Amino acid sequence: MEVIPSIDLKGGRCVRLYQGDYAKETVFSNDPVGTAQRWESLGALRLHVVDLDGAASGEPQHLTVIARIAATLRIPVQVGGGIRQMEMIEQYVKAGIKRVVLGTAAVENPKLVEEACLAFGDAIVLGVDARDSFVAVRGWQDKTAVSAADLIKQMEALGARRFIYTDIARDGTLTEPNFQAIAGLMAKTRSPIIASGGVTSIDHLRRLRQLGVEGAIIGRALYTGDIRLDKALAALEEKAPHSQNQAIKDGG
Repeated sequence: MEVIPSIDLKGGRCVRLYQGDYAKETVFSNDPVGTAQRWESLGALRLHVVDLDGAASGEPQHLTVIARIAATLRIPVQVGGGIRQMEMIEQYVKAGIKRVVLGTAAVENPKLVEEACLAFGDAIVLGVDARDSFVAVRGWQDKTAVSAADLIKQMEALGARRFIYTDIARDGTLTEPNFQAIAGLMAKTRSPIIASGGVTSIDHLRRLRQLGVEGAIIGRALYTGDIRLDKALAALEEKAPHSQNQAIKDGG
């Protein structure tokens, strides 16, 4: 199972929100590139980047700094936030981004998802962000009537091959992942799922691995020190020697 550090960008800084609330932010760094290099130096084999301003506005706002991160690191980078046009996907791919995460577009423009999956294959990941089991879009501000399980099923039919599931109520809370919801989704799909939201301890990572998720995204817990990335990787390696060996396969 991959352990994937997250960098959330807002106003050019690394921040963490509480349950996706833009009014409840904590700034952890003014140096996104340096932060990315830090996670790589501690053993990360992939980096997750979210353009929070882009998610809210509907257009990427941090393309330049994200391109710098991708150019600086040797590990693959995946990016989400405000990517709702094919041109934006193409820009990120040209900038060296290995995976582009589509969220709002999955609900509002399924045709784009279909075209993107056809054009870019495994480089397209679907972000399923849910509050009380129902998907929220536009920077998590608008709740829909679409369930997380139904969205995954719909997107699989359009060619989606990988999903990031985020429980919004757990995100940035330092509580625990919604193991029940994750297990429920895992039972309904054979597609790889990356879990996000609430990961606060190495035990949480072990439990997620037992559920069979492909990866776990960690944000606030890394910045607060609740989880030490190097120790987490070492702990998972002890019981699963091959758990991190498949992380980099042409960025897939």
